Amino acid sequence: MSEAGKIQSATEAATTRGDRVFLWITRIVSTLGVIVTVWAAAWTGSMLVHGHPAYLILLVLTFIVSLVIAVRSWLARAVRHRGWKVIRGVLGVLSLGVIALAWWLVPSTAVEPALSAMNSDARVTVSETADQIVLQPTGAVSEVGVFFQPGARVDARAYAAVLRPLAEAGHVVVIPKQPFGIAFLSTGAFGSARAAHAPVTRWVVGGHSLGGTVAALDAQSFAGASTESVVGLLFFASYPANDLSGLNANVLSISGANDGLATPDKISASKASLPADAGYLVIEGGVHAFFGDYGQQSGDGEPSVSQDAARAEISAASVGFVNAFDQ
Repeated sequence: MSEAGKIQSATEAATTRGDRVFLWITRIVSTLGVIVTVWAAAWTGSMLVHGHPAYLILLVLTFIVSLVIAVRSWLARAVRHRGWKVIRGVLGVLSLGVIALAWWLVPSTAVEPALSAMNSDARVTVSETADQIVLQPTGAVSEVGVFFQPGARVDARAYAAVLRPLAEAGHVVVIPKQPFGIAFLSTGAFGSARAAHAPVTRWVVGGHSLGGTVAALDAQSFAGASTESVVGLLFFASYPANDLSGLNANVLSISGANDGLATPDKISASKASLPADAGYLVIEGGVHAFFGDYGQQSGDGEPSVSQDAARAEISAASVGFVNAFDQ
């Protein structure tokens, strides 16, 4: 065989090996996509229909594409030479990224007593849409409403029990469902909701963890507005990302003494970024996950108080803070 022939044969052999490797990578990645999306859907449970639809759409699309590619690749009887190796490599990496994102975005689903608090009764009417939950008092309605941002990747329903006493006290409570459970993807939600809940004319914005950080941005934007203004900012185990020391609104920060995420040191360090007259309440023995009902949270501290007791204290302080604006 000539030298040119040997080179061509070696090239063809290398190409065949490369295509075979790519075929197996395709099989593995697509199969992983099917497994991860099915697991994520099962783990997410009822939040697939009660959460913002963005995550459900992501899972469905990822599952369908992964399933189609997996079936085709596993049924392939022969290795075919395909070009565009760089593009194929990039698509493989992007596919892994999407699958990893679907896994990482699995939310913490609401548990009792939050689920029971989602039921309407003689005092509060609970309504739920694809992008928000509204707790509406059935009696006299205050002019002061509450807009509360959930923590990262936490079911919006998880805050129904801790916030329901506010609605029982006469305040409309709006809890947005964030796309993919990320508060920064819901920064326009408060602006859209401001005029939609008459007779509310003033608002207390608040949030848990990352949700509180986004609520602080809303407070900064709408405090002092001529209509539908923000008059209060309520932090649940949270703090601002920017300087709010000159904020024209009252502030209450409620935190947990045993919080392993929004630690007491972090809360203390954030005081310089808040108005000098901001109020602070520390729930002795409380942890990060006690500000909602969604189970334990990775990285959190160990509680030394019951969640029922902590929830009652958080709710009472929140009601007292918001009621003060009616006086």
